[in-house]
Amino acid sequence: MMKLCSDEMMRSYAKKLENQFSANDPASVWKGLKYITNYKTPSPSTEANQQLAEDLNEFYCRFETAGLTPHAPSEHLSIQPLTPPATPLSPPPALRISEDDVRQIFLKQKKRKAPGPDGVTPVCLRTCADQLAFIFSQIFNRSLELCEVPACFKRSTIIPIPKKPKITGLNDYRPVALTSVVMKSFERLVLAYLKNITGPLLDPLQFAYRANRSVDDAVNMGLHFILQHLDKSGTYVRLLFVDFSSAFNTIIPTLLQTKLTQLSVPSSICQWITSFLTDRHQLVKLGKFKSNSRTTSTGAPQGCVLSPLLFSLYTNDCTSTDPSIKLLKFADDTTVIGLIQDGDESAYRQEIEQLAAWCSRNNLELNTLKTVEMIVDFRRNTPALPPLTIMNSTVPTVASFRFLGTTISQDLKWDTHIDATIKKAQQRLYFLRQLRKFNLPQELLIHFYSAVIESVLCTSITVWFGSATKSDMRRLQRTVRTAERIIGAPLPTLQELYTSRVRKRALKITLDPSHPGHILFDLLPSGRRYRAAKTRTARHKNSFFPQAIYLLNS
Repeated sequence: MMKLCSDEMMRSYAKKLENQFSANDPASVWKGLKYITNYKTPSPSTEANQQLAEDLNEFYCRFETAGLTPHAPSEHLSIQPLTPPATPLSPPPALRISEDDVRQIFLKQKKRKAPGPDGVTPVCLRTCADQLAFIFSQIFNRSLELCEVPACFKRSTIIPIPKKPKITGLNDYRPVALTSVVMKSFERLVLAYLKNITGPLLDPLQFAYRANRSVDDAVNMGLHFILQHLDKSGTYVRLLFVDFSSAFNTIIPTLLQTKLTQLSVPSSICQWITSFLTDRHQLVKLGKFKSNSRTTSTGAPQGCVLSPLLFSLYTNDCTSTDPSIKLLKFADDTTVIGLIQDGDESAYRQEIEQLAAWCSRNNLELNTLKTVEMIVDFRRNTPALPPLTIMNSTVPTVASFRFLGTTISQDLKWDTHIDATIKKAQQRLYFLRQLRKFNLPQELLIHFYSAVIESVLCTSITVWFGSATKSDMRRLQRTVRTAERIIGAPLPTLQELYTSRVRKRALKITLDPSHPGHILFDLLPSGRRYRAAKTRTARHKNSFFPQAIYLLNS
């Protein structure tokens, strides 16, 4: 009897979902789909107590530079860049925020976002945007004129998020800051202004938080450097995957201010940003426990809108001028690619020494325990290569590494990554089968498949699918065919999705001269086709850029 009631309730809920789908209410539909399938993202459990909250707050403030004030740089820190600063542009216009700017940014608030320490909710700003726009435009402009951020806008509640299921220490928690929703709106307006000024001066190999850049672009660009180099005889590649300890928390505001000045950011905005980063009050909330408040003037809180860009600008002068060294960056993920010819590693090792020295000068802490190296070497007679040492610590070598979400192996094959992808997608087929039992319309089942299963199969597909073996391609496609049988409708093949995504991405790169891959698309005099990429090996030919050129010419 209870089972019949439960089934009836689920059928009723399924009917409700159909109505929501017809009414174009995707948020409610997705919530309902997760409820029916019991699809939940597992969250690690942790034991909360007052002492742990206090310990975490102290831990997050450990990079605080003693005695450092906003206008007094620490003597042991240097502002010398790894490479000379970019040539300054003409002075940009001053930032002035209009009432309409504030209204539009308030109207874009996401209702489900949590409020900050001041208790102001996104719903409040969105609902009362017309009434609040004028007064907050006045407050924002006054803040910019005084080069000072109000103290109430600089309060943070730090929520520690476990990085892994089993917690072994304080470093296993990622600090995410809940800050004022009003201040986040203010930050977005400043962010747009900063991007407009600094965009042309940013390191082209920094792929994070920039228009027309993605994780896939970073990986594809790195693979291009590697594969193009390995097409030559007597070559191999050493990749150093650098790990920083709490990178965002180590920014020194006074150093950042100097770097921003070199990037043509107006002095008033530089001072405003220094005010934004100094004298911040934070406490840690762990379950029902709250720590005492601490004041910090070092770092940019994770969770603030400006923090990612500020870190990118802080590390913008960390580049390489040696053509045999590529320093690839995605926010705080940094990879040094050493293109070695005839066994000469001097430039690579010198670059690593300079990087370590630059980090020391700029208050960034290299985590030598998590920094690893991978060697890609296809020479027939491979001699034993000397290990790399950083700050008296030998860097361990690995056979594979999860590079920006994609597992890359030293043989440049994708078996490990594809195995993990198939396993994850097949596990999610269970939820699709659960939905099918309730006779939901095919449109809803396809919607769920696209969001939960296809998204897994297509993660970074432009990076690896072209180089996958025929056997792996068939294994991947079997997962799609299983989903087709469950849904009872045809679905796009992975080959079709790969082709369309490569072509679409390539077109965007050809239209962006600032993209580091733009130069690889060389238009022939006819103006209709691109010059084919020169490749000597199948692994290079099947990689993104040669395939992109081929598809655009097709």
